[in-house]
Amino acid sequence: MTTQSDNGFRKIQCTINGTPRSLFIDVRKSLLEVLRQELGLTGTKEGCGVGECGACSVLVDEVLVDSCLYLAVWADGTAIRTVEGEARDGKLSVVQQAYVDEGAVQCGFCTPGFIMASTSFVEKHEGQDVSEDEIRKGHAGNLCRCTGYQNILKAVEKSIKS
Repeated sequence: MTTQSDNGFRKIQCTINGTPRSLFIDVRKSLLEVLRQELGLTGTKEGCGVGECGACSVLVDEVLVDSCLYLAVWADGTAIRTVEGEARDGKLSVVQQAYVDEGAVQCGFCTPGFIMASTSFVEKHEGQDVSEDEIRKGHAGNLCRCTGYQNILKAVEKSIKS
């Protein structure tokens, strides 16, 4: 239930990484700003700030979004997943572990966004036979300045087969 106040703040309710949250937020803030500045979930990175690089990718109701472009008020009533919520009980997710196993990390700045894009892709294609081209297209919204993407592709292939 969204509640608007007179001072530009709104109360929203959502679930973040499995935990129900009630937040009183500035209606002008992006989901990225709320996640990082107000909730301390700094795994989600701001790269370009205009939805071009994918460093800020998170899942909102299982849909991959650029959180820099997604207003936090739009998250009312949704389930949000960030990279911090992917590991369970001290164990990395299948995708996170595949990134480690395949050396799919360079500087690490884009990695959280890539992991969320890969998670979305793997969940949609689990058990399917997908081509390298399909994996590339599934990650087209994510950019990395440090790598040639080959190990990321290997990590996604490994995750799908797991």
